[in-house]
Amino acid sequence: MATESASFPRPIGTRQRFSALLTATALGVYLLLIVGATTSLTNATAACSTWPTCHAPVDPLSQTQLLVAWGHRIAAVIVGLLVAATAVTAVLGDVSRRVTAAIVLGAALYVVQVGVGAATAMSGPAAIVPGLHLSLGLVIFGTVVLALAWDLELATGSDDDMIDPEPLEEGAVSEGAAGGDRTLPEGGLARARLTAFAYFKMMKPRLMWLLCLVAAAGMALAAGPSLDRYTILATLGGGVLAIGASGTFNHVLERDVDRKMSRTSDRPLATDLIPVRNALAFGGLLTVASLSVFLTINRLAAALGLAAIIFYSVVYTLVLKPNTVQNTVIGGAAGALPALIGWAAVTNEIGLPGLALAGVIFLWTPAHFYNLALAYKDDYARGGFPMMPVVRGETETRKQIIYYLAATLVSTVALAWIANLGALYAATVVVFGGIFLWTAVRLHFEQTEAAAFRSFHASNAFLGAVLVAVLVDALVLTGSLF
Repeated sequence: MATESASFPRPIGTRQRFSALLTATALGVYLLLIVGATTSLTNATAACSTWPTCHAPVDPLSQTQLLVAWGHRIAAVIVGLLVAATAVTAVLGDVSRRVTAAIVLGAALYVVQVGVGAATAMSGPAAIVPGLHLSLGLVIFGTVVLALAWDLELATGSDDDMIDPEPLEEGAVSEGAAGGDRTLPEGGLARARLTAFAYFKMMKPRLMWLLCLVAAAGMALAAGPSLDRYTILATLGGGVLAIGASGTFNHVLERDVDRKMSRTSDRPLATDLIPVRNALAFGGLLTVASLSVFLTINRLAAALGLAAIIFYSVVYTLVLKPNTVQNTVIGGAAGALPALIGWAAVTNEIGLPGLALAGVIFLWTPAHFYNLALAYKDDYARGGFPMMPVVRGETETRKQIIYYLAATLVSTVALAWIANLGALYAATVVVFGGIFLWTAVRLHFEQTEAAAFRSFHASNAFLGAVLVAVLVDALVLTGSLF
């Protein structure tokens, strides 16, 4: 890897600083996208009908609208300087032709976008093709992200980083991984506690908080402040039971492979702590209980809950995960379904805002899980799973994280536009999206398990914060900001 280079003009000087400049430019363009969407949603353009500065409008408008309009103009200037600096550095520095071409194209389009923005401000939205300004912003963001991903690949990548795992050594698994070596407590109460915890562990409780937040956000978008308590409790209760059923069936179906992987070798079925027959009965009971709760809301919510259980337990676990490198991408549908369940629980239909939220989760999943795949790449290879780092290498996996992270950020703009979300949401996605992007870039240079986990946790924090912002915006701040 050649991560350092003096072939860049001052004050950049090194490859890492150029990557930092590209990252800042990408985040700046994204900030401009989200501010632009907020400007459009709040009709703030009407508060500033002159260009390049804003003068007092003919009709009195709220100070908030004028502040948003000014924020858009100031952000455009700052981001324009970043784009120009990046283009100049790329042309004068030691950068590949395709990276330079992407950056120069983005800079040229930025000039065009400024002209479109000026026409919109002075002549009104009717003066241009609807959506042209936002579309140009998305294309510019795409060119900068491509340049960033390509540059990081050239600077930090390797052509020979495929995984060739060694067999799991005898005794390397956690204590008690083999059923015959497990020492059970002698007391009846202690055994009952151990067994109860094993059943609880099969339900994959670590997944519950985030998936429940997804369903809650779907409900909030559908109902707003009028969301009633019973719908909340029934939807989240049915969701917890559905997650538990899916996790239990997953434990049953992967028990043999789990014994080969150090990360999963201590699972209840891998250690024979829970008989397969009992686990199947437990999963079936959870499924029936989940559907019974969902049916008290409506049939569509119950159907989607059943689809989620079947998709994760059968389609993902048996079909996708062991057979295709795109298992994580397609499997993202399992995590996206709670958004539709939440929306359907309120409306008894599938609506566009619910689909937009599901799209965010779907695109976020690879950017999130590929970090875990990197951290446990040897374990997945040992288990025979064709995860991205195992099949296509670590360099390609890191690049895919950047791609899907960028797609996730674009989808959050679409969600803001469709669901009419406000300033709190905009600020949240920019701040936490920036943190996630920074950790993903650092992962390219550090290439350690710790860096992969840092990016993994940043992805969790990003989605959690975005979902909380959706909840607060939809339930508390609706109609109060603008």
